[in-house]
Amino acid sequence: MHAQLRITSPLAARAIDADRDDLQLIGVAKTFAVGQQVFGEGDKADYVFKVVSGAVRAVQMLADGRRQIAEFYLPGDVFGIELGGGRRMTAEAIGDIVLVVARRTTLTNDAARLWRHALAGLERAQAHMLTLGRRSASERVAHFLTDLVERTGADGVVELPMSRQDMADYLGLTIETVSRTLTQLQSQGAIEVRGCRSVRLLQPAALAELCE
Repeated sequence: MHAQLRITSPLAARAIDADRDDLQLIGVAKTFAVGQQVFGEGDKADYVFKVVSGAVRAVQMLADGRRQIAEFYLPGDVFGIELGGGRRMTAEAIGDIVLVVARRTTLTNDAARLWRHALAGLERAQAHMLTLGRRSASERVAHFLTDLVERTGADGVVELPMSRQDMADYLGLTIETVSRTLTQLQSQGAIEVRGCRSVRLLQPAALAELCE
């Protein structure tokens, strides 16, 4: 794993204590600054992570130099579970984040929950492949927004931790296409774009139907 980072404040530790609803990681709280690597491609997969606050992107560089974002990890998500001994991708902090960092060996006594997280990750990866391979630009953006609402439990308003470029690299689109599609969905009355990082879903049922 990359350079050891500072231990989080007591406030962050209390946030971790409150987050006891799922897979329990026996580890330490660490903070990572915006843009900082949590781990790099090819690193040993000795640790697993749980997001307490902020968001993480999983990135892979393609042979032609383009960047592909495979996943975004949000508060409550566990990531870094690998089948092999090495990392297949790089994980980066989108903003300032707080993670629980635990040794992989500490999960051996919680195999059922660990298996559920691994299966959930596989399902999300399959859904992402479908999005990239079969959906139009408007369908990709609609699916992305509705998925964020489901994952965050937001009441119709999505606060985007990621940039437009991050969205584009995740959806396999250009940043211009993402911006244009958001504008089109807004003109159709499906969403309301509130600045760069906030979107209100005005017609969630219509967006969900667009994703089908």
